[in-house]
Amino acid sequence: MIDLEPFWITFKLAVITTAILFLIAVPVAYWLSGSKSKFKTFVEVIVSMPLVLPPSVIGFYLLLAFSPSQTFGKFLEEHFDIRLVFSFPGLVIASLIYSLPFMVHPIQSGFAGLSPTLKEASFSLGKSKWQTLTKVLLPNIKSSILSGLVLTFAHTVGEFGVVLMIGGNIPGETKVASIAIYDEVESMNYHNANIYAVILFAATFIILLSVYLTNHRLEKIRGI
Repeated sequence: MIDLEPFWITFKLAVITTAILFLIAVPVAYWLSGSKSKFKTFVEVIVSMPLVLPPSVIGFYLLLAFSPSQTFGKFLEEHFDIRLVFSFPGLVIASLIYSLPFMVHPIQSGFAGLSPTLKEASFSLGKSKWQTLTKVLLPNIKSSILSGLVLTFAHTVGEFGVVLMIGGNIPGETKVASIAIYDEVESMNYHNANIYAVILFAATFIILLSVYLTNHRLEKIRGI
């Protein structure tokens, strides 16, 4: 009989990561879509780095940064009694960094695809920048937001290298479903590994199918 707790930890991690990244990504994507700052390219590179860097590289440097033997990790433990390495909060921070582009890029594309006249019309009607963003722009990029949410959630669910290096393999704390599959394969228990894999495969398929169907429905409504 398989242990279902890794799935609970996995989906909890994915939900928390997705929610936090949405709050971070909206202002970042909004700024990137319209900024002409000389720092824009630098920020875009930083945001996109997790797409090309091997997870082991990101995990290694985060492991060094969070380690109590290093300056940052030592500071957190001594002053705030916080240890990020081999802990669930550490997994969340690592996931935020690793999944950042999957939330920012779709929302940025959505903002960039909007007509400039939409924002100008809102300002001419006396709407503030905040009202324009929340009541005019965001409702017009629903499909982009949905894509960002789902891609981020699915990507976090499938993480392996980063979560292994930062969280290790602590049952009930950091052992996510992908780590559970790895454990079963290492133990040559392919039956349980297959069950874990099938559940993750099915969950990811259903999530992606839902977003595509919803996006097609939104496109049809917009076309009408």
